[in-house]
Amino acid sequence: YQIHWPNREVYQFTNHFSYAQWTTPRIDGQKEKDEILAILQALDGFIKEGKIRHVGLSNETAWGTIQYLQLAKEHDLPRMITIQNEYSLLCRIFDWDLAEVCAKEAVGLLAWSPLATGILSGKYLDGTPPGTRHAIRPSLPFRRTEKTNEATRAYIEIAEKHGLDVCQMAIAFTLRHPHLTSSIIGATTMEQLKTNIAASGIKLSEEVLQDINGVWKNYPMPY
Repeated sequence: YQIHWPNREVYQFTNHFSYAQWTTPRIDGQKEKDEILAILQALDGFIKEGKIRHVGLSNETAWGTIQYLQLAKEHDLPRMITIQNEYSLLCRIFDWDLAEVCAKEAVGLLAWSPLATGILSGKYLDGTPPGTRHAIRPSLPFRRTEKTNEATRAYIEIAEKHGLDVCQMAIAFTLRHPHLTSSIIGATTMEQLKTNIAASGIKLSEEVLQDINGVWKNYPMPY
């Protein structure tokens, strides 16, 4: 059972651009720790009732993850074993503090949206095709910016240069992460599903990874 997102203001979902300036002055650390403890106690009850077996986090921060782990240890409560956070070529926030936390505390990453809601396929570069996720959910196109399009084109060029399918390259990139437990794929058609699953058999070369990091340096936060 995974908690969908923190019960507090955090920097996820593009809030990182204003988080430090507008949110941190309102932080009440002790109140937030008390709420985390209450959540852990409730989850412990569900486990003892046999309703769930294990617990994990979603869209959490390094600080929040540490609090869950520490409070669970202090009060003999369930330990968070996974964290489902956004991770893709266009969103690598996890690669900073959270990667260290998960490596040293044995918390596995469940990477959601490895194709950045389909953006990395390139299908949105010239508009919004009918029936696509962005057409169905009008709130998602906020991710599509000039920088996002530039980064996507650059990743497509890398895939073409190395004879790779860009979607498979993007998913394979998440799979090579040393702290990954699972990469959560999505598909509208059987063809997309087969393509995405086949990414599990692709190993990216050092040359590909170097090219990818070159683009990342130019577009570290495209949306």
